[in-house]
Amino acid sequence: MINSQPYWWDEAPLVTLPVQAVTPGCDVVIVGAGYTGLSAALTLARAGRQVQVFDSQKPGEGASTRNGGMASGSIRPGLAELSRKFGVERAKGVLLESKLAREDLATFIRDENIDCDFVMTGRFTGADSPAAYERLSRDADMLKREFNIDARAVPRAEQSEFIGTDLYHGGLARTDIGGLHPAKFHRGLLQAALKAGVIVHGETAVLGHTRQGDGFSVNTARGHVAARNIIMATNGYTDGVDKWLRRRLVPVRSRIIATAPLSDNLMRQLMPKGVMCGDTRRLHYYYRPSPDGRRILYGGRDGNIAGESNGATALLKRGLTQVFPILSDVELTHSWYGYVAMNRDMFPRIFTRNGAGYAVGYCGSGLVWAPWAGKKAALQLLDAEAGRSALDFRPPPAIPMYNGTPWFMPGVFAWLRLRDRLDRLGK
Repeated sequence: MINSQPYWWDEAPLVTLPVQAVTPGCDVVIVGAGYTGLSAALTLARAGRQVQVFDSQKPGEGASTRNGGMASGSIRPGLAELSRKFGVERAKGVLLESKLAREDLATFIRDENIDCDFVMTGRFTGADSPAAYERLSRDADMLKREFNIDARAVPRAEQSEFIGTDLYHGGLARTDIGGLHPAKFHRGLLQAALKAGVIVHGETAVLGHTRQGDGFSVNTARGHVAARNIIMATNGYTDGVDKWLRRRLVPVRSRIIATAPLSDNLMRQLMPKGVMCGDTRRLHYYYRPSPDGRRILYGGRDGNIAGESNGATALLKRGLTQVFPILSDVELTHSWYGYVAMNRDMFPRIFTRNGAGYAVGYCGSGLVWAPWAGKKAALQLLDAEAGRSALDFRPPPAIPMYNGTPWFMPGVFAWLRLRDRLDRLGK
C-alpha cells in the first residue's frame, strides 16, 4: 500500500511542541510556522523582539515539509516577460534576488550547522521540444551575461551526461542550484528559532486580527494577544480568516511520488550526476534522487481540488515512465501532496496592508523564497536597510470570481495538457 504521508517524514517526523500559555502581549505575532514565519521570527528574536508564532497545524505540517527539497528559487516568467510587465529594473532585481536568496540559504545552513543533506548538485532542465531548447539556450546566455551564473545549453547528443533518457531535445545545465531534505531543514530552523527565544504555538489557529491603536489585537484559538506588529506567513494554506489575501492566492496541489529503492547501477544509469531535474512543459514536472541516492522522487501539479486521488498518483507514475521507460514496473512507496500558492503575477511578494506585513506567493519555489522573504519582512519591521527588496511591490491582484475554492483548476489543467501535447507536435 502506498504511504500518503511525505517520504521526508520517515526520517524527520513532525514535532508536537509542548503547550505553552499564550502571552497576552508581545512585540510581533507571526501567523504560520513554516519557513517564512520561522525565518522572520528568528530574525526578529535575534534583534531583541518578543515574538509569538501561531500555526493551525503542527509547525511545518504544510508545504515546508512536503516539498521536493530543490533549492532553485525559480521564477516562471522570464526576463523579457517580467521586463514587459514590470519594467527592466524590477525584472532584473527579482532575478538577482533569486540568486542572492539561494546563496543566503546555503550560508544560513552552513552558519547554523543544520544537518539537512544539503548538496550543491546542480540542475538540468529538459527541453520538451526543439523550440524549447532554443529558448533554454538563450536563457543560458542571459544567466551568464546578466547574473554571472554558470549555465550552459546541453545539446541532445550530450544530455546523457546528466540524465538517462531520450525524451528531451537537449536542455539547460546550471551549477548554482542544490538539493536538501526539506523536513530536516525545517527542523533545524525551528530549533534555531526556539533557541533564540521565539514562542511557537502549534495547532493554535489565529481567528482574526484588528488594528488597535498603534498595534493589533490578535484573536487566537487559545486567547487574545496585543501585538505591536503582525506578519502573515500562510502562503498556500491561507484560510478564510484573511479573505482579502485568500482572493489573491490560489492554493494548487503539488504531488510527489517516491519509488522503492533502486539498484546503484540503475541510479547511475538514470541520474549519473545526481542533479535536480525539471522540464519546460507548461504543466511543469520536477524530479530528483533522494538524498541517500537510492530512490527517484518525481513531482508535478495535481489538478484535483478535494480528497485523495489515485488518478493523480497514476498520472505521475505515467510521467515518470515517460522519462524513464525502464521504471514502468517499479513499485511506489509514497504519494503525497502539499499546497503551493500561485498568484496572477507569478512571482513572490512582500508588502504591507493596513499596517500588517505579508510575505507570500512563492509559486512553487518556496524552499528558497520563503526563508528569504520572511527575513526581509522582519528586517523591514526593524527599519533595516537590508530589508529592501525587489519583491516589495504592490499586492498581487485579486482573481475574478474566486473566493478561496479554485473551482477552475481542472479546466486550467486540461487546457495546459492540450497545449503541452500541441507543443510536442510542433503546433
